Order: sequence, then C-alpha cells, then structure tokens
Amino acid sequence: MVDVQFRFRDDEAVNDSAVTVGAFTEQTNATAVRIEPGDDARDLIPFLERLRLIEVNFPAWTDGRGYSSARVLREAGFTGEIRAVGDVVIDMLSHLKRCGFDAFAPDKPLNPVDAQNAFDRWDNVYQATADGRRPIWALRHTA
Repeated sequence: MVDVQFRFRDDEAVNDSAVTVGAFTEQTNATAVRIEPGDDARDLIPFLERLRLIEVNFPAWTDGRGYSSARVLREAGFTGEIRAVGDVVIDMLSHLKRCGFDAFAPDKPLNPVDAQNAFDRWDNVYQATADGRRPIWALRHTA
C-alpha cells in the first residue's frame, strides 16, 4: 500500500519538470514524466525506480484513461508520487484516490471542504484497489 498524502497544487511550489513518455528514454537525468491520453503507462515499468513523479494528464474530466495508468503503475510497484493534472473536478477525487493518485494539480482551484467531503464520501468499497481499503465482502468474512 502506498502512503497517501493528498496534496494540491497550491500546497507547495511545483518544481518538477515532467517530460513526455516519448522523450523520457532520451532524458538520462529525468525523474519526472507526464503521461498523456493514449500513452501506455506500461512503457514506464522498466524505469520506475528512477522516477519520483508521474503526472497523468486529464485534458477533459470525461476522459478516464488516466485512471488505468495509475492503477497499472501502482500494481507494478511504483511508490512515488502520481499526480492528476488538468481538468480534475471534485467528483473524480475519490475514484482517483482509489486508483493510486496521491496528488492533484487541477486547472481550476477546488474548494478544500468539498475535496475532503469527496474523499470521505463512501465508507465501504466493493473492489480492492491501490488505496489499501478492504472491500466490504472481505470485512464480512474476517477470521
């Protein structure tokens, strides 16, 4: 399980220069990469130990491909920061967290109270995912 500390862009200065997946293999000193829709997160798996930040771009909140990217990276063992950037809205936050995102840089500022409410919305979940919460069926059958 990844130690999740949710941070938003206005919490601290963002000094990481993320390169594209296509340019990543040519950057011998790159420690941050940005995944665009259509990029395959699995291309980064051989380099995960070298990375400390992976940004996943959501150009529109309706484009859900980035969720899969985070899940693939967490299942492959990536423990660095996965930051959702772009058109990130309140309704996405809980689902992004479940898939392994631990930082967010939305294009438009989010209300902190609304964001916390989104993270706290569901007490029980049905699938095991990167956030480490036990699914409700596992809670019913504890030893």
